[in-house]
Amino acid sequence: MNKPVVHFIISALIGLGIGYVAFDLFPANDGQEKDVAVTEESKPAETAKEDAEPAETETTAAAGEENILQSRGCLGCHSVEALNLKGGATGPDLSQAYKNVEGKHGKPVAEFLKKPTSAVMSGVIGGNPLSEEEINQVVSILKEASEK
Repeated sequence: MNKPVVHFIISALIGLGIGYVAFDLFPANDGQEKDVAVTEESKPAETAKEDAEPAETETTAAAGEENILQSRGCLGCHSVEALNLKGGATGPDLSQAYKNVEGKHGKPVAEFLKKPTSAVMSGVIGGNPLSEEEINQVVSILKEASEK
């Protein structure tokens, strides 16, 4: 192969990789994430006053879902339509990820989040691994989404 072509390909790959990492570290806030946060955070207080305890537990879980997915940048690329969490369209909707990941990647969600088998997620999580507690929170959210 021609030397300039090889240099161009290598430079392009490095540039795309750096861009992907920078986007992951500093996701664009197009207003959707903030709107979701306000909507989901305002529900627990209102629901707690009006509804019985079981509904309060569900609502509290919804607030936790929004926090971990948003704080870790998941909603920059993914949505969870089953939980009405709007996010990016780059990655697939995670509503059925709890059920589908094992069939697609050969390991349960928790194991996938520790060591992803997809190239994109390996790059995303590899540079910023999730703690065991964060993995448990994400798995809990995805399980709830798959049950709706």
